[in-house]
Amino acid sequence: MQTRRVTRFSLELMTTEFDSVPSSIPQPPPLQYFGTLHIEVAQPVEVGNTHAGQRRVIPITGGSLAGPDIAGEILHAGADFQVIRSATESDLDARYVIALDDGARIFVTNVAYRTGSAQDIQALAQGEQVPAERIYFRCAPRFEVADTPDTSWQWLESTVVIGSGRREPDAVIIDLWVVC
Repeated sequence: MQTRRVTRFSLELMTTEFDSVPSSIPQPPPLQYFGTLHIEVAQPVEVGNTHAGQRRVIPITGGSLAGPDIAGEILHAGADFQVIRSATESDLDARYVIALDDGARIFVTNVAYRTGSAQDIQALAQGEQVPAERIYFRCAPRFEVADTPDTSWQWLESTVVIGSGRREPDAVIIDLWVVC
């Protein structure tokens, strides 16, 4: 009796069943509107060029969160730590506190990406109004919740929330959705 020994892996044999397009494309998860952040900001503090890029810190001086089931005040206790990677791209890392109307407090870490034409980004940096549709500004905030005995916002810590933002001369507006 003769035996065959396989000595070489055949990629062709492994890929034939995956060569066709799936019969159905998966649907995206549904989104549920959560609320809108209106974040008041002060003048930027220019740090300078670092190995990561041009560093800028924008103090957060207040604001609000308003949604169908949530309301609160953004405290004067945070900042947006930005890395300007090029004339058209910025990485944003905002950290701030929201005091909810029901007494809970939420520490927010909001990581974002913003891009637009060099002219539009320069206009934003100079405090000018730029139409929101000309700037791609998306974020994914994370939350740390300090509930009171009468509140129950802990679910936010294990929930994905996404946002779409726009910059105004003295504020940042971010619409938030829960990914269901």
